[in-house]
Amino acid sequence: MKKKALAALLTATMMTGMLAGCGSNASTEGDGKVLNIYCWNEEFKSRLTDHYADYVEVDATTGTIGDVTVKWNITPSDDNAYQNNLDEVLLKQESAAADDKIDIFLVEADYALKYVDTDYTMSILDLGITEEDIADKYKYTQDIVTDSEGVLKGLTWQACPCALFYNRDIALEVFGTEEPEEVQEYVKDWDTFMETADTLKEAGYNITSTVNDTYRVYSNNVTSKWVVDGKVNIDDNIMNWVDDSKELADAGETGTSELWSDDWSKGVYPEGKVFCYLGPAWLVNFSMAADTVGSVGNSGRWGATEGPQGFFWGGTWICAATGTDNEELIKDIMLTLTCDTDTMIDIVKDDDDFVNNKPAMEEMAVDTSYQSAVLGGQNPLSIYCAGAEKIDLSNLSAYDQGCNEEFQNAMKNYFEGNATKEEAIGLFYTAIVEKYPELVTE
Repeated sequence: MKKKALAALLTATMMTGMLAGCGSNASTEGDGKVLNIYCWNEEFKSRLTDHYADYVEVDATTGTIGDVTVKWNITPSDDNAYQNNLDEVLLKQESAAADDKIDIFLVEADYALKYVDTDYTMSILDLGITEEDIADKYKYTQDIVTDSEGVLKGLTWQACPCALFYNRDIALEVFGTEEPEEVQEYVKDWDTFMETADTLKEAGYNITSTVNDTYRVYSNNVTSKWVVDGKVNIDDNIMNWVDDSKELADAGETGTSELWSDDWSKGVYPEGKVFCYLGPAWLVNFSMAADTVGSVGNSGRWGATEGPQGFFWGGTWICAATGTDNEELIKDIMLTLTCDTDTMIDIVKDDDDFVNNKPAMEEMAVDTSYQSAVLGGQNPLSIYCAGAEKIDLSNLSAYDQGCNEEFQNAMKNYFEGNATKEEAIGLFYTAIVEKYPELVTE
């Protein structure tokens, strides 16, 4: 996306005038005494605390690295609060005192371009990180944080290719097997997936918890962008999700609840009678009650297989803010957490992350000593490795977060019988133009 177009997007999604331009000649000379880090949860903080040897924790919001004080500014993402807070502080970046400037901030894939394609983010090469340093990373993780001029503006320690996580007990009962290679035959493509949903219904099970469980699989496999030349565009594969989801919902083979809701979560327990969820390692490890006695994950009864199509979901990228006076420290943090193979293998073993290092992952994929307790002792890394190589982000746009959210919200009316398909699409168009007034729908 060109700078002018991005400026229009930012104007629509932030406070008036925010990020209109950043003074890229702000001084970065000298060693800063305060490292200000902006993020939305504790994930990056835990990685730094656990895997960066020089970090010393002082309290929940403060630490030290040598003689530098680390200040954590954590604002949850709910209701866009994190981005709103970040936008407001970035607006003041040029005039802020050195110790008040943002040094590091974190972004997610859905809105990375919003920040990457501005002067608020530094080039990785300008930090002194070389092409050789990042040679082992998965390409898609670089594409997400590359600006419209081809400049790489962030790094991540993780990659988030996805798998289909199935309930082994249900598979054994209905299909007579719980082995990943054999279960894959029942979900190998969308036609087979839909047939399997019918079979599962006859046995008293839903194939997924909600229609939204499959959304990212379809949306990651589109052939066009959400916005083309300023016009909102609904890709054919997005409409395939609508049609397939409506069929499943009408047949009572899945629900229409929101992700993360109580209804969505019922399937992580045996009595929920849900065959599968689709997502990355963090979903099954941290979002499906793996620590709760009685859950499917706590009993080690999820299995992993490829599913109908490869896709990715999520990830956290580290960006250096223009104007930082801690360039050398940021460089070292990035190199340690995202490029050092030993550190990244430790992250896999300690945190169950799939890390952004191809040699490390390929080595561990054939390591029989690495097993996932949640997956009944299965090593799923070969599935993730294969998926990571297939991810294509050529149709990524800076409007993805808003379009994906509003489209699912609008289609819920159709799935629940409160609107026709055409009426639901109209609701989507109305919502998206309100969010991004610079766009047109016709």
